[in-house]
Parts: sequence; structure tokens; C-alpha cells
Amino acid sequence: MTTVFTGRIRPFAPSTDIEVEAMAVDDATIVAVGSAEEIRRTYPDAKMVALDGWVMPGLIEPHGHPGFAAILLSDLVVDLRPVVVPRAEDVVAALRTAVAEADGEPVFANGWDSLLQRGLPDPDIRFLDDLAGRVPLVVIHNSGHSVYFNTAAALAAGIDRTTPDPVGASFGRDAEGELTGVALEAAAVEMVVAPMLATAQEHLPRILPAHLRDLAARGITTVSDLSWNRGLDPLIDALRAKGAMPVRLRWYEMSRPGGMPSARGGGDAFFRQTGVKTWSDGSPWVGNIATSFPYLDTPATRALGLEPHHIGRANYTSDELSAIAESYAAAGWQLACHAHGDRAIDATLDVYAQIIARHGLTDHRFRLEHCGAMTPAQFERAASLGFTVSLFVDHITYWGEVLVDDLFGPEHGGAWADAGAAFAAGHRVTFHNDGVGHPRRALPQHGSRRDPHHPQRVSHARRLTGHQGSGAPRAHGERGLAAVQRARGWCPRPRPLRGLHRGGSRPGHGVLRRTRRDAGEVHVRGRCASGLTRCHRPSSSTDSV
Repeated sequence: MTTVFTGRIRPFAPSTDIEVEAMAVDDATIVAVGSAEEIRRTYPDAKMVALDGWVMPGLIEPHGHPGFAAILLSDLVVDLRPVVVPRAEDVVAALRTAVAEADGEPVFANGWDSLLQRGLPDPDIRFLDDLAGRVPLVVIHNSGHSVYFNTAAALAAGIDRTTPDPVGASFGRDAEGELTGVALEAAAVEMVVAPMLATAQEHLPRILPAHLRDLAARGITTVSDLSWNRGLDPLIDALRAKGAMPVRLRWYEMSRPGGMPSARGGGDAFFRQTGVKTWSDGSPWVGNIATSFPYLDTPATRALGLEPHHIGRANYTSDELSAIAESYAAAGWQLACHAHGDRAIDATLDVYAQIIARHGLTDHRFRLEHCGAMTPAQFERAASLGFTVSLFVDHITYWGEVLVDDLFGPEHGGAWADAGAAFAAGHRVTFHNDGVGHPRRALPQHGSRRDPHHPQRVSHARRLTGHQGSGAPRAHGERGLAAVQRARGWCPRPRPLRGLHRGGSRPGHGVLRRTRRDAGEVHVRGRCASGLTRCHRPSSSTDSV
């Protein structure tokens, strides 16, 4: 049965200030939007529902990690993130308390960040052994790109001095080859946290749906998981069977040297693989991004253990990166590559340009993720090759001063995640929240705490489209994720759209409404056409933050 909704409807296509009077929903799919007269004429037998508010598309999180975030934000892990525990002494106190209360069981913590929690000790294996003794203790860095562990945790994970470094990752070792208690990059980090992931399995039926509902409650109706664990597939299937899937999931498998791609296929509108995640370099917060310029010599960089004039390196050589990407690209998969440093971005563009030419790829939609030190010329080259870019703007919101004052100086740190250059190059830019190092918000704010009116500030309209229409092509879902959406997402309970600001000064007026589903009909006040968020008093598209 077709239902026609009339009222203030903003499809955000072709622009954010377009408003139409009606939309038609048939078989849980929005099939048409337009004037009330033309929609009524096209669907004369449809049920009519008049709206008393206004409607907009749901938000798309183009780069998240909900499968892992559900664990890190649960009661299984001690939350040390600077947004929760800002003072160094309180971080150490929280770890001591957790160890004392563990009754010998392993302790896992997340969020250690010496750049924001000034005064933290060096978390080497000796410090953690003194703190935890025989209790296995694992502390994940706020970036997710490194992890610290004590001797008991190394034993629990089966890691010792003879354990070889995985390709693209490493374990810290002293001059005698003994472990120093740090693992860098995904493959090594996974080995250390494997016991935590094993313990979490029995809790996932509780914590993963709760995390997905939380995303939906913030207005996010589609999320891409760029480190999906295939072991979670049966849980998602069970949620789908019960009709309890609150968001759509687009997932990316993590690439491995010598890895073979999964078979393509699957048209499930709520859950399907979209591509493959690759890495070119690491995180600026731990010193392992590949740049053409050095880190500054400051107390902050010394606290990171970086030598004066340190320059990071890529995770892989160009040949290794090509070997990883080749089989996936040849099988037709979209590649999403994590790259921060300008040298890492050059290497990625060079390698992927060769793959594009070799296979005659046209609609590849290869992705560059984060793009911290990406230059205007690199944005232009990426656009000419058909790449899309997604910026991690919370690097500016939370670490903006750190980037300039402590790590790279104004020339490089002041142009971090340069949205202005990306838009000037013609990109349909998307913005993402990434992991769990900061509060989850519907729309991240593109501006530093020091200067909310930074020249790189992004307009309200561009922030919205960066989380709506621009995000859909990246996930190969123009018809399923943007203005035309499937109808089973959640419209959340009333709360402000956090992160929406007018003039960078106060919260916006968007209010989200909880909905229900009645007798199989699709309602906007009841169960709304999924992906649509019911709001009041839209902010002007000229507002900036």
C-alpha cells in the first residue's frame, strides 16, 4: 500500500535548501518526492498523512568501527579516554582501581593519550608490571594504532621475544630484543587484544545491538564499519530476522598481505560488504605517519619517545601496498585506504593509479581516509583519478592546538585535514567520526576549540551533505542511503542534534522524535520512513561552524 506524506520535506538533493511538499512511500521505500499536487495525482488511491513537523534524510557515518566500538565502550573495558578522564593522575588511579578489583582477571582499558592527558608516565612493560603484577593488563592507545601490555598480558596472548613482527606492524623491543610492552599497528594490536575479543564474544548479543541503537538515537541511519569481524555475521542475521536492525551496515574487510577477497554479491539493503580496508601509514599521535617533514622537537614529542626531527614511515613499501591491493581491486572491490602523511598519500595515489590503469577501472570509487597532511595538489590529483576523500575532523576539534604547537607547526598542523582544499579540488567530501576517542555525535564539528571560526570551517550545509548525499556514493548506495531510503531505520527519541551550531556559538534546534510501527504502515510520526529524521525549525544553510 502506498502512503503519501505531506508537509515540510527536505530531501537534501540537489541542495540542502530545497523543500518539497510531499513524498510517497510504497513497500517501505520512498518512491517519489515533489509537490503535493503531482504526488496526489500520481498516487490517487494512496493513504494521505499530514505531517506537523519537517523531515530530512538520516545521517550516514562513512567511516566507523561499530563492531569494535561496541566492545571498547562497554562495561568490559575501563574507559580512560581524555573526554572522560582528562587528568593524568586520574588515568593512573583508574588503572590501579581496576587491577585491585579484578580479582586476578585480565584488565583491558582504552583511551591512553599523553598528548591530551599531560603528565602520563611512559607505559612500558616495567611500569605496567609494577602497576598490575600478575594481573594481565592491556591499555589501548586513544588512536587505536598502538597498545601497551605487561608481562602477564604477553603470556596470555602467547607473545614473547621470539614472536616475529607481523607484516605492516611491529612489537617494541629493547637492545637485547626483549619486548618493551608496546604493539604498533593493526596486526600486532590484534594479537595483544585477542584475549579481550575472545572474552567479549558471549557479551556481543547484548552490547552490539545496544551500540547500534545508540548510533540510531543520534540520527545515524547508515554506518560503514571499516574493520568488520565476519564472526559477527550470525548476530546481524539474527537481528535482521527479528526486524531489530536499527541501522544499515556497510562493512569492509581488513586486507592482509596475500589475502584473497571474499566473493562479491549480496544485495541486502541493511547489511552487505562494500569494500576492503587498507592502510598506508599509521597515526600522528604515536609518530608513525609517513611525511616529507619532521615532527617538532617539543616536550610533547619527547613524551611520545620520538627523537628530535623524527620522520615517520609507511606501514608498507609501494610494492607491498600494490600486492595487497591488487587481488581485491582485480575482483572489483572498492578500496578504502587509511593515509595521513603526504608521502603515504603520494605512494597510495601512485600505486592505485597503476591498478586503475592496469584493469581499466572506471567506477572504482577508491577512498582515501583521514587525509591529515594531504596537500592541495594531492587533493586535485585524487579528484582527477576518481578518488573520494573523507576527513576526520575531530583531529582538529580535539587535537588542533596539539597539531600546531606540539607536533608539526602552523604550516603543516594548521592545514590539517584541509577541507577547503578538498572542496576546491571538486571532491564530494564526507566527514566521519571514526573510532571511539571522542564523544559520539551526529555531526562532528570542523573547527578547533581555540578558533571555531578557522578559515577551514565548513558550512552547516556542507556538513549535512557530507553526512548524507555525499556519503551514499562512497558506500555504493545512492538509492538506498541518500534521499531515497529503505524504511526500517529508527527515528530516535527527542534530543538535540549535538554538534549542530548556529554561528559556532550554541546548539541548533533540530529535535529528533522516537517513532513506532503500526500495523505494517509506514508513518513519520509513527514508524518513519527509515533514514528520515523528523525535526523542527531547520537551521539556515548559510550557518557555519
